[in-house]
Amino acid sequence: MATASSGTGTADRRHRSILGRLGERLTKSEQQIEAAELQEDTARHGATRMADLHDRQVATVTGTVRAVTLRPRVNVPALVVDLYDGSRTINLIWLGRRTIGGIEPGTYLRATGRVTYVKGVPAIFNPAYEIVPTRAH
Repeated sequence: MATASSGTGTADRRHRSILGRLGERLTKSEQQIEAAELQEDTARHGATRMADLHDRQVATVTGTVRAVTLRPRVNVPALVVDLYDGSRTINLIWLGRRTIGGIEPGTYLRATGRVTYVKGVPAIFNPAYEIVPTRAH
């Protein structure tokens, strides 16, 4: 009798999981759902959550590009990418670059480098990066 109930227990958990996700979709805003999915992706890729970053730490982060801006300096341009992982935004800054092919709002990236805080905002200068196609799982 115990063996019969163990099989239905798994089905019950799956059923509750589906209902739980449906309930989440009905009660949470689109931004909250996106943030939760991005944080799940961060964990799946083995990256560090941006909310957990420390100054001078070498870290790998993943997230969706929110904005790409060019900050002209006196002699050296700086391409700044705002990357969001559902917990916080980090600035990826490439000195001497005006554009990087394929990096635009909506692109999912993985970046690695040393974290520094600039005016309280985490940043990585000249990170190694990889464009992850369609948030590959």
